[in-house]
Amino acid sequence: MRYFPRNYIYTTAFEFYTVREEIINLSHPFLSIIIPAHNEENRLPITLERIFSFLGEQSYESEVIVVENGSEDRTAKVASTFQVLHPNLFLIQESERGKGLAVKRGMLTASGKYRFMCDADLSMPIKEVNRFLPPQLENIDVAIGSREAEGAIRYNEPEYRHLGGRVVNFMIRSMAIPGIQDTQCGFKMFRDDIAEDLFEKQTLKNWSFDIEVLFIAQMRGYKITEVPIPWYFKAETKLSPIKDAVQMAIDMVNIRRNALLGVYDR
Repeated sequence: MRYFPRNYIYTTAFEFYTVREEIINLSHPFLSIIIPAHNEENRLPITLERIFSFLGEQSYESEVIVVENGSEDRTAKVASTFQVLHPNLFLIQESERGKGLAVKRGMLTASGKYRFMCDADLSMPIKEVNRFLPPQLENIDVAIGSREAEGAIRYNEPEYRHLGGRVVNFMIRSMAIPGIQDTQCGFKMFRDDIAEDLFEKQTLKNWSFDIEVLFIAQMRGYKITEVPIPWYFKAETKLSPIKDAVQMAIDMVNIRRNALLGVYDR
C-alpha cells in the first residue's frame, strides 16, 4: 500500500520532488490515471464513480491521481471524500492554474507502469482505456485517443465544431507535429520511462502542453499510436476558440524556438 500526503499543496519544486522520491519506491501499479481538475466539482463525482467501478472489475493494480489546480469551487473537497472509500485515490493541490502544469505534476508523481491522462468530463467511456494497454495494444511508447482514426465515432458533435477542430489540426500538423490526425483529444497513454522523459522536458503550462509533449516524442523517435475511440461531445467547454487558437499558434512558435535552443535535448 502506498501512502500519499493527502490535500498536499506543493509550494516549491524541492517539496514536490522530495515527496515524489519518497513514494516512488513503494508499490508500482500497472495503471495510473491522472485527472487534471479545475473547477470540476459538478463533473468530478460521476467521473470518479465510473472510473472506480471500472477499475474494481480489472485484475491489475491501479491508482487514480486527481490534480486540482487553482479551483474556486469544491473540487478538492469532492476528491477528498472519495479517498475514504478508495485508498488508491491520491489528491494533489496546485495553487497555480494550468492544465499542462496539472498533467505534468500528475505524470511525474505517478508510479504506474502505464500512465493515462483523462479529462474530467470523461467524454470517452473509461472502459476504452484497456484498448491502450497490453495485451490489446503491445509495444507501447505513446498511445493517444483519436477521434479521426479509422473506426473512431463522434457522438452529438455540431458540424461547425468538427470543422473548427480540423482547421486547428491542420495548423498543428503544418507547424509542429506532422502525421498525427488528432493531437488534442484528452486521453493519452505513456509508458512510465517515456512519460518521465517527456514530461521532465515540458515547459508549457496551458492546454497546448500536449502539442509540446508529442513534439518532443517525435524528436525522440518514439512510436505514437493513434487509437480510434468513441467520443461524446460535451457542450460545456472552457476553451475560447479565437483566443485559444491565437495562443496555440504562439505556443507552437515557442516550441520551435525551444527546439532550436536545445531545450528539449537529452
